Amino acid sequence: MIIPFTDLAAQYDALRAVIDARIRGVLGHGQFIMGPEVGELERTLGSYVGTKHAIGCASDTDGLLLALMALGVGPGDAVLTTPFTFIATAEVIALLGATPVFVDIDPDTYNLDPGRVEAALLALAERDRRVHPLPSAPATLTPKGVIAVDLYGLPADYDSLRSLCATHGLFLLEDAAQSFGGRLHGRRACSFGDAAVTSFFPAKPLGGYGDGGMVFTDDDALADAMRSIRIHGKGRDKYDNVRIGLNARLDTLQAAIVLAKFEAFPEELAKRQAAAQLYGELLGAEPSLCVPTVPGGYSSAWAQYTVRVGGGRRDVLQGQLRAADIPSAVYYPMPLHLQGAFRHLGYSRGDFPLAELASAEVLSLPFGPYLSEGDLAACALGALRALESP
Repeated sequence: MIIPFTDLAAQYDALRAVIDARIRGVLGHGQFIMGPEVGELERTLGSYVGTKHAIGCASDTDGLLLALMALGVGPGDAVLTTPFTFIATAEVIALLGATPVFVDIDPDTYNLDPGRVEAALLALAERDRRVHPLPSAPATLTPKGVIAVDLYGLPADYDSLRSLCATHGLFLLEDAAQSFGGRLHGRRACSFGDAAVTSFFPAKPLGGYGDGGMVFTDDDALADAMRSIRIHGKGRDKYDNVRIGLNARLDTLQAAIVLAKFEAFPEELAKRQAAAQLYGELLGAEPSLCVPTVPGGYSSAWAQYTVRVGGGRRDVLQGQLRAADIPSAVYYPMPLHLQGAFRHLGYSRGDFPLAELASAEVLSLPFGPYLSEGDLAACALGALRALESP
């Protein structure tokens, strides 16, 4: 029997009654666009996170775009972010005609390094690539904000980033696509920065059965603008358009499914913590593996369990696991500054060595609240046996 990478079928079996009841409710009232479940989910998750506003949207990508549009990002602006993430984080910057300025990561947490953010701001001010790698064009860029990513479920260093952004007059966005349920010093992920965005992609800690997302903020004006942009720049009604907007609504069916899954979310989060602890106990003593680091005061949502394999052995290990019917995944095999979509920025290999090394070494193992201790132990044992092979 092949162990699933993440067992969504087992989750559905466990939650079938409540999920099916929620779906039947939507089919019964027929309000498939902006139905009552959307507002219910916004209130429920906003209360959980602890923000004044929660705005359902079509995806994490659209949520980031809503926030950037509401913040007035456009041509000539620079938005600093990590190259070690999914393309959506930087894609939305480029879509608005602004320029992504990449900044290397902390090698232990994989998240944006605040010290390097400060170096990048100095380089932008002085137009000096010797201080920090910069994009080749345009000639003049105005720093506008920072998008930090909570990679693998671990919040970024928001204490440092918030202070840095305040000093330089920059906005701060939290891309919390993977970290819903995580914490930093007791405060929940999705509550940091001027706005935060999470994802309901099915494999996320709180996922639906399709695309979906939510934006969180305490800023009343920002929330009003994002609600308008979400529905074609809506004003008093859908035929009063006060700004250019998007079709970025959260489907009612997805909201209903996420509401059903949220009932089990605290228990699932605890199971994720237990699964990560078990992996750490089984794999932590292996010298050729580096298990995840969770700094003091942090709590990860454990979207994935990601180890590092040095010495050029990652791909070999992945192949050996595949041969043993143990799935794995690489998040992410190529940092963004080396992707074709950003070739016009003029970055080169070696500009962000920590992100490049992580891309060559990370490997995510099967994980989730519905994998048994036996399954997790079998995956860990399979990895250890593969590492023993010459």
